[in-house]
Amino acid sequence: MYNTWEELEEAIKGCRGCKLYTNRTNIVFGTGNREADLMFIGEGPGADEDRLGEPFVGKAGQLMNEAFLALGIDRKEVYIANIVKCRPPSNRNPEDDEASVCINYLRNQVILVKPKIIVLLGSVALKNILGKEYGITDTRGKWIEKKGIKYMPTFHPAALLRDDSKKIFFWKDLKEVKKAME
Repeated sequence: MYNTWEELEEAIKGCRGCKLYTNRTNIVFGTGNREADLMFIGEGPGADEDRLGEPFVGKAGQLMNEAFLALGIDRKEVYIANIVKCRPPSNRNPEDDEASVCINYLRNQVILVKPKIIVLLGSVALKNILGKEYGITDTRGKWIEKKGIKYMPTFHPAALLRDDSKKIFFWKDLKEVKKAME
């Protein structure tokens, strides 16, 4: 457990715990309000995120930004992170051993942020945070509370780019989150 953001970021920069570090341009630490009541967790960085060192700046991030704007959520007022901090090759899902190395870094981020609500973006985030028994299609849109934090699983914005029919569910889930924040 790292007590400061600086210690945690330095630890991640020096991490050699899995093979993902070998191809990274930048670690993708996380961004936003470090005291946010609302946190978003995705699966891992893509090419744009790896290049810029910031989560959700590619096409999926642009889609998420549009949803934030429409709902009146200020991106600077939420905290956004990923399960893994280095880009998996070809944007594949992180493998279990890769996620297991990074999960303690993410837990440390959650402890430092102290969010009231965490939105789990996609199956990888859902399974790594709440358990392998959960499936995104069955669980999305349903509040789950653990250790004083409310979780809202929903589809990953990248899934919306592949399947327009999921947009309505993503929108509905984020509206629920916005309502809970108010």
